[in-house]
Amino acid sequence: MTDGSEFKVFSGSAHPALAREICASLGTPLGAVEMRRFSDGEAYCQILDNVRGADVFVIQPTCPPVDGNLMELLVMLDAFKRSSAARITAVLPYYGYARQDRKDKPRVPISAKLVADLLTAAGADRILAMDLHAPAIQGFFDIPVDHLFAAPVLIDHAGKMKLKDLVVVAPDAGGVERARAYAKRLDASLAIIDKRRGEAGEPQVMHVIGEVEGRNCLIVDDIVDTAGTLTGTVQALTKKGARSIYGCFTHAVLSGPAVDRIRASEMKQVVVTNTIPMDEAKRTAGRITVLSVADLLAEAIKRIHNNSSVSSLFV
Repeated sequence: MTDGSEFKVFSGSAHPALAREICASLGTPLGAVEMRRFSDGEAYCQILDNVRGADVFVIQPTCPPVDGNLMELLVMLDAFKRSSAARITAVLPYYGYARQDRKDKPRVPISAKLVADLLTAAGADRILAMDLHAPAIQGFFDIPVDHLFAAPVLIDHAGKMKLKDLVVVAPDAGGVERARAYAKRLDASLAIIDKRRGEAGEPQVMHVIGEVEGRNCLIVDDIVDTAGTLTGTVQALTKKGARSIYGCFTHAVLSGPAVDRIRASEMKQVVVTNTIPMDEAKRTAGRITVLSVADLLAEAIKRIHNNSSVSSLFV
């Protein structure tokens, strides 16, 4: 670090393994903090290091259990604020509630905005996030947001797979921009899944736009949750004669029947990052390869502390 101020990195209990990787990349120890729960479930936090005047980075993806990890982060931010840290950056490898980013039905909340307000009120001076579900979420904050992309890590891995006749597939219309960026970098063609709701009681209908017959397909998206849309996409591509099918995702939520669905599908491999912790059982059961984004997050932390460009990481 080149400026004179001290920086310190801390972690909640959501993903300490990623925090340790980031600290190893930065060459700095992970800060000491006591996190525990009272018998009724309330979160308790005590910062065990002196942080007065320090540039503090708090690593905590708001992954499942989402509400518990979010509350823990809020408590930590308040503790750092009251401990006179000079600046507090909330590092959110995964931003929970991001899919509730607009009013798509009457009388529903915009929960992504609510979470942004909570983080700011708790004491965050800056946000470092990765692959937000909607880039517009940055506008929900009245503090600076640095938005990272896992694409360099995922595209590098996809390139090493050396798949011939590659088609990058967007699983819905909202993912076209992301899929187009991958296709351009991988010198591949593009296909889009047109997903339409069937009649009442009928399943959704998948139409494939683009040529996939006899080709290797790479489905790309930011989140794989229950894998319902993913397996529907795989079935549609298989019916159209795809040679092989792979998946590439940043955030592996993998809730409910996701792993079973992936295991039962025709997919050769699913590639994700470690923004969300995953146990070995899920990895092996779902033919899942996990790539680390620790170095990318560490470099962003270094640049934020030194007040240098973060966007240049993706030029």
